[in-house]
Amino acid sequence: MRSITLLSLFSFLLCYYSIFFTFETTLASAKCLEDQQSLLLQFKNNLTFVPKSTTCCNWRGVTCDSKGYVIGLDLTEEYINGRFDNSNSLFSLQYLQRLYLAYNNFNSSIPSAFNKLEKLTDLDLSNNEFVGQIPKEISQLTRLVNLYLSNCKFYGTLPNSISNLTRLEHLDLSDNYLSGSIPSSLFTLPSLEEIYLTSNQFSKFDEFINVSSSVLKYLDLSRNNI
Repeated sequence: MRSITLLSLFSFLLCYYSIFFTFETTLASAKCLEDQQSLLLQFKNNLTFVPKSTTCCNWRGVTCDSKGYVIGLDLTEEYINGRFDNSNSLFSLQYLQRLYLAYNNFNSSIPSAFNKLEKLTDLDLSNNEFVGQIPKEISQLTRLVNLYLSNCKFYGTLPNSISNLTRLEHLDLSDNYLSGSIPSSLFTLPSLEEIYLTSNQFSKFDEFINVSSSVLKYLDLSRNNI
C-alpha cells in the first residue's frame, strides 16, 4: 500500500500521472483543454512523476467530454492525506459532474466553495476524516442525484436546506455524529429512494412524517437516539 501526503489536495493528481491515468475508452479521443489541464496540474504540483500522456483526458480517474472539459474525477482509495480549502483549484473545474474522493484521509472541513461545482450529479466524500458541520452550500448543488457522506466525523444538525436537493435519489449520512431533529422535509423530496442515517445521534423528527406520497424505498434510522 502506498501512502501519499499532500500539502494541499491539489498536489495529489501529480501522483495520478505517475500511476498510469487511463481514460474511459468511450471518450479516449477527447483532447484536454489547456485550462482544464492546468487546473489538474495544480492539483498535483508537488509530486515527482513521469508523464505517460500529454493530455489529462488520458489520465486514470479523469473523464472528459467530447470538447475536452473535465466532467469526472475518481480518486477513490488512493490513501491521500491532507486538507483542502476554498482556494483549491478543484473548484475551478466547473464542468465537473462526478467527483469521487472516498476511502482517503482528508482531514479538513468541507469547503463552502463546493457550491461552485454547480453541475455535480454525484458527490462521494465517504470514508474520510472530514470534520465539522455539513455546510449549507451542499444544498445549493441542486443537480445532485447521489450524495455520500458516510463514515466521516460530521457533527451538528442536518440543514433544512437539504430540501433543495429535489433530484436526489440516494443519500448516505451514516456513521457520523449528527444530532438533533431529522428535518421532515427530507422525506418529501420527490426523487429520494434511499436514506441511510444509521449510527448517528439523531433524537427526534421535527414534526410528524407522512411518506405515503413519496417514492422512498429504503430508510435506515438504526443506532440513533430516537
